[in-house]
Amino acid sequence: MEAVRANLGAFEVKICGWVQYLNLFGVAIGYTIASSISMMAIKRSNCFHASRGKNPCHMNSNPYMIGFGIAEIIFSQIPDFDQLWWLSIVAAVMSFTYSTIGLGLGIAKVAENGKIRGSLTGISVGTVTQTQKIWRSFQALGDMAFAYSYSLILIEIQDTLKAPPSESKTMSKATLLSVGVTTLFYMLCGCMGYAAFGDLSPGNLLTGFGFYNPFWLLDIANAAIVIHLVGAYQVYCQPLFAFIEKSAAKRFPDSEFITKDIKIPIPGFRPYNLNLFRLVWRTIFVMLTTLISMLLPFFNDIVGLLGAIGFWPLTVYFPVEMYISQNKIAKWSTRWLCLQILSIACLIITIAAAAGSIAGVILDLKSYTPFSTAY
Repeated sequence: MEAVRANLGAFEVKICGWVQYLNLFGVAIGYTIASSISMMAIKRSNCFHASRGKNPCHMNSNPYMIGFGIAEIIFSQIPDFDQLWWLSIVAAVMSFTYSTIGLGLGIAKVAENGKIRGSLTGISVGTVTQTQKIWRSFQALGDMAFAYSYSLILIEIQDTLKAPPSESKTMSKATLLSVGVTTLFYMLCGCMGYAAFGDLSPGNLLTGFGFYNPFWLLDIANAAIVIHLVGAYQVYCQPLFAFIEKSAAKRFPDSEFITKDIKIPIPGFRPYNLNLFRLVWRTIFVMLTTLISMLLPFFNDIVGLLGAIGFWPLTVYFPVEMYISQNKIAKWSTRWLCLQILSIACLIITIAAAAGSIAGVILDLKSYTPFSTAY
């Protein structure tokens, strides 16, 4: 928002704020759903192994979402959570762990089958209807957009870097490297997963139980996902937490409930600063995201919708407009036209992805009973 304010104007700042904070709220819901699915996958894979595949091992997702929510309530009270530099290293290690395991299992499954399943045109019409295939293709665009949603907190990440060299130069190199590595891994996992299962590909490669063995390896991969998302939830929520807390302090500067810190001594450590407003507001926020996750536990549809909502405005429109403003690019010049065509093309993709994801949620709701989703 500060970058948009410096380069564009007050109206754009309001639009940016609404989209960014809505998306951060949505990401918290998406991460709660994803974590609970991975926790259940660990339990189910052990259950399958113990029963040798005879027990279908159905279970309710609610206890796992509640457990994740309790953990996030505790972590949300850690002051300066966004400054814990080691968190990024843990997240990177976890990402490489589960991505590598997913890729390895996909390659092994293709080798076991002795052939590549699926086709270049995707799922066969017959397995799904032509209309369903179109909606799913649109939803997939949203899933891909969500995979690159780090632009939401790119400036926050840049703010934690040490200088010299300048933060922007370091961030440019880090972005180029990370996008390259991420794209390589996603392409390999996506292609090998589809080649392994074809039309029967699960929505989530590590939790859809296309793979049953080695069960311990699946457990490691899903544990890595949970550890990654516990930290990622907090990192993504920090800008939203900070915004609400600063706004409240600005509006009610004389309220001790909002501004006063209570020092709690901890033997061997610095005193912990307990802020009652932070305790209450962050707890309510986590409870709300957990409740919505329990009401709408549709992983692929929700992820696709979140990706669609945040992709065009935050990853394309505002950065393009700020670039034009900073570099004083003349209207109707070749560069200006190319940038506008890029922006419009991404807007069309975003609208298609949102439509596909909403259609998926509507379809899921037809056969859904609140708070009773079993896997």
